[in-house]
Amino acid sequence: MEKQCGKSIFSGTFTQLLASVSGSLFAISDGMTYGWTAPMLPYLVSEESHIKTTKEEVEWLETILMVGSFCGLPTTIYLVDKIGRRKSLLLAALASLVGWIIIGIANNMIYLYVVRFMFGMIGNMSFVSMPMYIAEIAESKIRGFLASIVYLQMLVGFVIVYSVGPYLPFYTTPVVGAVVLIFELLIFWWVPESPYYLLFKNKPDEARTSLQYFRPGKDVEIELKEITRAIERQKSEKGRIQDIILVKSNRKAILIMTVLNGGQHIVAISVILMNLHVILNSAGSIYMDSAHAGIVFSVIMLISAKVASFQVDKYGRKALLLVSTVLTGFCLLSIAIYFNLKLTYYDVRSVSWIPIVSVMIYACTFKLGLGIVPIVITAEIFPAKMKAMGMTIADAMYVIGAIISVQLYIWLESAYGMHVPFYVFSIGSFSIAIFIVYYVPETKGKTLEEIQLLLKGEKYVPSHKSDPLLTADI
Repeated sequence: MEKQCGKSIFSGTFTQLLASVSGSLFAISDGMTYGWTAPMLPYLVSEESHIKTTKEEVEWLETILMVGSFCGLPTTIYLVDKIGRRKSLLLAALASLVGWIIIGIANNMIYLYVVRFMFGMIGNMSFVSMPMYIAEIAESKIRGFLASIVYLQMLVGFVIVYSVGPYLPFYTTPVVGAVVLIFELLIFWWVPESPYYLLFKNKPDEARTSLQYFRPGKDVEIELKEITRAIERQKSEKGRIQDIILVKSNRKAILIMTVLNGGQHIVAISVILMNLHVILNSAGSIYMDSAHAGIVFSVIMLISAKVASFQVDKYGRKALLLVSTVLTGFCLLSIAIYFNLKLTYYDVRSVSWIPIVSVMIYACTFKLGLGIVPIVITAEIFPAKMKAMGMTIADAMYVIGAIISVQLYIWLESAYGMHVPFYVFSIGSFSIAIFIVYYVPETKGKTLEEIQLLLKGEKYVPSHKSDPLLTADI
């Protein structure tokens, strides 16, 4: 029965799968980039390092990635519409390839700073371009599955960098990253631009050819006309930037996404991903070394994210968010208490398993809700005419939250000790849980029109569900 179901879902979608998998290989490289500092910071400040540097200098490698991502927002918005989704992805892959080559041969911190800044800009471009590309090529029956590939590939990148970084020479990680990107360039080069974008640029013949590629053996004329009508409607519904603030539903949507996107970092995800080995080394556990712990941590995140992608429509967005933030808060609190006891010279050897267990549970609980649900809600909570603008602002909040959390950790850890930032992050997690209870609506099973009325505080009348105008994507 399952085989038959699987066959009916994926039948005739090979070209869509090929485009989605090959085009999202950058996410493996991006995951490696994001987690690269965890195994590399201990090496760079050690006596064996081929680059002479200091602890203060290497800490900027974390922040500069986020700064690059923030600075890349205007470039991303321009290129995605100017040269298209496919060319933006190819350009980002080529630039990333050059970046890994530079890291592999770098003998000075300046090179690492420049490349990390560039990686931030590139990652931003890729993570905006690819979801748009997938949405525009995919059939509705597998759109959700294809969209999840990007984030699962990113977690594969974490598994790779945590597995390779601590054990093999410095240049090994750049070589792996470069090979992944070469495969993307070789395969994705032959994949066409999305038919949606080609029609938007008034190229109907190229759009027809593209749609025929993604719908092999099918008559595409009806779908082509539907896409054309959708584009004409959206061109007539250009949203004003001030409507983000002036319209109540948009204002509430921005607040929700600011808290959820920024909140992912206020609960320390960037801090832990970038400093996992340093944190566990400081904990002094006798049960598992930090290198092995990093591998287990990344694998748990990957499995948890996969499970969450199947459960978000079953249990709802709000329930997963609430469970995730509360459990994550307790994990962070446990780590904080452990480091607090260690600072007071309490003999923690018998309980040195606490940081490792807490970090592993954290990997599971974070990706179960807070690490994946905001991605789903972002696409639901903004009306069509404000979606691009709203998602860009939401992405900016994500980057700002990352910068704040990393800098907060560096300052508090240096000034007061490892326990203080984790107390702050645990308080942040519980605070977000309270916000979710009272302010985040449940969007499971609701049409986009219902969600907009919910945000506006208006009552939805079920009898109108038969009206096509009511259930349309506004």
